[in-house]
Amino acid sequence: MLNIRLNHISYIYSSQNMDEIEYTYLAKHIPKDLAESDSKEIIDMYIPSLRMPLSLRIRKFGNKYEITKKEPLDDKDVTHQTENTIPLTQKEYDVLMKSPGNISRKIRYYYNYKDATAEIDVFQDKLEGLVLVEVEFENKKEQNKFQIPDFCLVEITNENFIAGGSLAGKSYSDIKPDLKHFNYKKLSI
Repeated sequence: MLNIRLNHISYIYSSQNMDEIEYTYLAKHIPKDLAESDSKEIIDMYIPSLRMPLSLRIRKFGNKYEITKKEPLDDKDVTHQTENTIPLTQKEYDVLMKSPGNISRKIRYYYNYKDATAEIDVFQDKLEGLVLVEVEFENKKEQNKFQIPDFCLVEITNENFIAGGSLAGKSYSDIKPDLKHFNYKKLSI
């Protein structure tokens, strides 16, 4: 339970605690039929902390708002994390967005790929040109048998520079040396 106090009003929430098992890939190219997929704009703000990558995120997701904390179960493998999410009202979101933090904006496409949904994040603003693909799994067995999609370049889940909290507040030129290591080419829609 988390107690949030805003404008002298206390809110008590039970958080949604869930395990998240996923792979993150750099996109090689944009699938031709991506524009036909459902999409939503996402605005993330990561609250500064002593821990890198930053793990406390405030998110506007379409017309929903939430605060999330992610913790890897193993510091060497972030493919499996515990995620605690608390829904927010727009007013709470607006107040929390006044906190110091780093922001990123992206359009997330929900692309059907074989028996999975690939979440294709097309970054905007200073990170324009970066396209990441995430695929989540119900369990480790599903994850282990999954084959990299043909529109993906390389799996980069454990690369710190690509974590949301590391990307927020940066520009494409800031991460270009890291991307060059993977032979990533800037993409656009």
